[in-house]
Amino acid sequence: MGSNYLVSPVTLIINTLFDMYILLVFLRFLLQILRADFYNPVSQFIVKLTSAPLTMLRRFIPSISGQDTSPIVLCLGLIYLKFILLRLLDIPAISIGSAVAPIGSVGYIGLFIYCIADLVSLTLTIFLIAIIIQVIMSWISPGRYNPIIGLVNTLAAPALRPVRKIIPAIGGLDLSPIFAILLIMVAKLLVIPPIIYLGSLLY
Repeated sequence: MGSNYLVSPVTLIINTLFDMYILLVFLRFLLQILRADFYNPVSQFIVKLTSAPLTMLRRFIPSISGQDTSPIVLCLGLIYLKFILLRLLDIPAISIGSAVAPIGSVGYIGLFIYCIADLVSLTLTIFLIAIIIQVIMSWISPGRYNPIIGLVNTLAAPALRPVRKIIPAIGGLDLSPIFAILLIMVAKLLVIPPIIYLGSLLY
């Protein structure tokens, strides 16, 4: 066993722990923006797990247009810290969306640009997964409601609403999720690589 024996498991632990918490913080931001049901048990769970660091950040970070921006700052900070830790492990590159980001060869500003790309990718991924879950649940248990489905519907709505204005239901069949999923996947292919490229220029 070589010197890199522990790198893979440590990398897995870092990615898993950071990604899970970043997801919770960003979900809190999205649910706040989308005015989701605050009393939903899942919402309460997310709020309790993310309140401590956000309460501290709010002392220094002002709201913008009445919106709490501290979750975005915390997400970017956590992503940046994750990238720094991966660099210390001599991880040369990571995958963000459909693009490869060479975190080992860029400067600190370039690394921050990668953080923005990662957050954009996370946003699109959340919308994509929410739509897929909504479609699956409409097949498995149509008409039923539970706290998770309520939040999933809230998260899927911003991506489905504009598509439904263009593509109405045909014969009672709603095709908008298919087109919304396709558009999100295309957006990831078109939006993420240019941001990665910009960051790669900043050595």
